[in-house]
This record gives sequence, C-alpha cells and structure tokens, in this order.
Amino acid sequence: MMGYEAIRLARTLAVEEIVSVHYFEYSSSYYFEGERHDFWEFLYVDKGELDVCAGEAHHRLVQGQIIFHRPGEFHALSANGVTAPNLVVVSFFCGSGAMRFFEGRILQADEAARALLARIIAEAEAAFSTPLNDPQTLRLRRREAPPVGAEQLIGLYLEQLLIGFLRRGETAAPARPASLLRERSQQEFIDHVRRYLEENISRRLTLAEICRDNLVGRSYLQKVFREKTGGGAMEYFGAMKIEAAQRMIREGACNFTEIAALLGYSSIHYFSRHFKKVTGMTPSEYASSVKMLSAKHRAGTG
Repeated sequence: MMGYEAIRLARTLAVEEIVSVHYFEYSSSYYFEGERHDFWEFLYVDKGELDVCAGEAHHRLVQGQIIFHRPGEFHALSANGVTAPNLVVVSFFCGSGAMRFFEGRILQADEAARALLARIIAEAEAAFSTPLNDPQTLRLRRREAPPVGAEQLIGLYLEQLLIGFLRRGETAAPARPASLLRERSQQEFIDHVRRYLEENISRRLTLAEICRDNLVGRSYLQKVFREKTGGGAMEYFGAMKIEAAQRMIREGACNFTEIAALLGYSSIHYFSRHFKKVTGMTPSEYASSVKMLSAKHRAGTG
C-alpha cells in the first residue's frame, strides 16, 4: 500500500454564515439613522453617490466603491438629496484574523469584483424567498426547492471577493510611480469632466463645447474616456442623461415630456428612442417595471 498523505487545505478566511443580502434602489432623499451589530457588513455603490458615517468618520462614496463595517462599528447612511443611489449590502460572520485588513477600508471594485457581486446577488435570489429590496429583513427565508449548491456558492463567491481584495492589498506597493501618477492624473481629469457634464446635464452639448470648456484637445479627451469608460465622451454623456432619466422616473415627480425637456432632448420622441437604445426598454416599460418592484416591496412578497 502506497504511503499517500492528505493535506488539509489552508483557508485564509471562511464565511459560514450569511445574515443578509440586499440590492436597494433608494430615492435621492433616503436617510438611515444608523445601527451597530456583531457581524461584518459591506456596502457597494452600484450607481450614484452616498454619504456614509462609519464610527467617527464620514465619507462620500461614489459608484464603484465599497466600504466595510467591522463588527460593533456604528454606521449610518444617507443619499445626497440629488442622486438616487443603487446599493449592494451584504452582512456575514467571519472570525478570521485576515478580516482586519478591511477595517476602515474603502476599496474600488474592479471588473472581477463586480462580477462576483453580481453572482452573489443572483444566487441569493435563487436560494432565498426574502425580497432583496426589503430593508426590514431580520432573517433570510430559504426557498422550498433552490438550485443545488446555491447557498454554498454565495459563501464561495464572497470568500473569493474578499481574497481578491486581500491580494490586491498585498501587491499595492508603488512599483511604477510614473504609471501611477499618470493613472491618477487621468482619473482626476475624468472626474473633472464628469462634474462638468453633470452640471450641464440639461444642455445639448457638442464635443467641441466639451473640449473648449475643459481646455482639452479632442483626441486626448476621447482617448482617456475610451480607456476609462469604454466609450467616447458623447456616449458617456448620453448614458449619464439616461441614468438621470431613470432616477427621475423612479422619483415620480415629472412626466416623460418634462423629463425630456429637463435633460435637453429636442422632443419626447427622440428621448424615447434614445432611452430604448440605451436600456432596451421604452420609458413606459421601465416605469412599469419599477412600479411593479415597488408594489412587491409594499406587499412584502418576493
């Protein structure tokens, strides 16, 4: 008989218990007075902006950022009164010492992290009947016949997400300062232009006007936007208008004609065509889907 020996796999961290998994679409006036609890929680901003209190610290989080709250840490949050944020919130128990890395951290979620977050949400919807948009959830309810391994996959994806952040944190030393400075300069430029576009969301801007008002050449503007967003500046501006339209529809204060005018569209017909091109739905179809989601939430059904 051969002398084979098995090696127990080392586990940097293990997530055995999930408390909650949420995906929220809040209004621009949302406010949560705060709480503390004995488990970990993270909050990821999928759209918009959010003001977060974590202990004694106050932060403004933007799309793509994730913040971790350690067990026992008081935390509160509120929308900024302008932007209607979308959030992923996951809470869980993990006693590993490696979790100290996440204390007080605000991290940027890359493409791999966003994909894992999406898988966590998808498996939670499959595993639990509890609505993911119910902030009053105190205990998840299992579905009668969930897909095989759905709960286990939630744990595995969450562990993979955490390990990914740990690995990036270990290798975050500035090995190439010039590249990092260039990256920071480009990000600051993008942030500057994004603020300009937000301030002029009601206008029908041209590419020439964007270049003139931001003292930048057309080729550099397009190059940086393609590198950072995957498309040109005008495409980004158009998507920004549609995101604003979606928020306005959710908030319900304006009809479609008023929204089109507020966002600088020449007609309701052009607005509707652009909305469908970007989202795959007409404004009416989008409004119906949001109303249905809201009705489900009020009724407390999944």
